[in-house]
Amino acid sequence: MKKSILQIALVAGTLVFSCQQKNEVAVTTTYEVVGEAEVVPGNYGNIVQADEIFSTAEMISSVEVEGEFVGKVSGEIKEVCTKKGCWFAMDLPNGESMRVTFKDYGFFLPTNSQGFPIVIEGVATLTETDVETLRHYAEDKGGTKEEIEAITAPERKITFEATGALVKPKV
Repeated sequence: MKKSILQIALVAGTLVFSCQQKNEVAVTTTYEVVGEAEVVPGNYGNIVQADEIFSTAEMISSVEVEGEFVGKVSGEIKEVCTKKGCWFAMDLPNGESMRVTFKDYGFFLPTNSQGFPIVIEGVATLTETDVETLRHYAEDKGGTKEEIEAITAPERKITFEATGALVKPKV
């Protein structure tokens, strides 16, 4: 009898563990897109639900007071890396723009996603970007030689490292 109970407990434990593993896999799905996509809307990186979204003003306030923001914000994709979609920029209510990169270079957005509404989840911080990196970004977005050479000072701005992005259809 004790042996049967032990076997049942072992089987039940295995089933519970295997179900948990399957749920984890379903949460981290990504579209494998580099370049243009025929259909832009969708989840990229970790699946992002369109709930519990903070305003970008709340995000800015959190970064200024606490040094970082962890959560979801929404906006519109203003610029995208034209080489492979490895970053994008969105406007903030203070008149600045925010560069969004993707955690561990783990996913990209379609290079034709400019103008689409987006919900991103991750961490925002105040970052200083050096001149070399700023010039690299300018090159990625197709800047002219003169525009690239005109970058001579580092830039201190809020940046966002996303773990997932939900690109919504244009309205």
